[in-house]
Amino acid sequence: MIDSSPRAWLAVCVVAASVFLLTSCTSDSGEDKAAGTPSSQSASSEPPAETGPSEKKLTEEAQAALAAVHGGRMIEAGVERVTDGIHTEPTLSEGRTYRLDLVCVGGGSARLALSPVSTGTETEMPCDRSVVQQRITAHKQVRVDVDGVEGSTGVIAWRIDAS
Repeated sequence: MIDSSPRAWLAVCVVAASVFLLTSCTSDSGEDKAAGTPSSQSASSEPPAETGPSEKKLTEEAQAALAAVHGGRMIEAGVERVTDGIHTEPTLSEGRTYRLDLVCVGGGSARLALSPVSTGTETEMPCDRSVVQQRITAHKQVRVDVDGVEGSTGVIAWRIDAS
């Protein structure tokens, strides 16, 4: 029997790195404010209103939703902003079947497209915390593209597992 603890450790590392990268890319160091650049905000002393959950919180929710349906050996995974989308060409064994799990957390929806078309079905997924699962059959090269529909916000967590 194969010990699964290295796999679990790798999954934890991927999740931690994703959270770190997303939060470090969005942190505000305040450097622009020190330069005295004019701001589009009013002169009010009130802090800006929170428009929704933080990206870190959305990421945690998306990863928790994926963890609830985990199955198989993880091949590749990540978390992306809906506005950035997912654009990857994972290294998969030709002729094998894999499971792609995606969850979008935020507002609006996103569209999944696989290339070549025979790899899987194009799907629209709502950003409502629902997990979308897609069986994909690998060909010479598989491309996974997920793009947010205009006006959509939040994050998309995804994982490819070997069946």
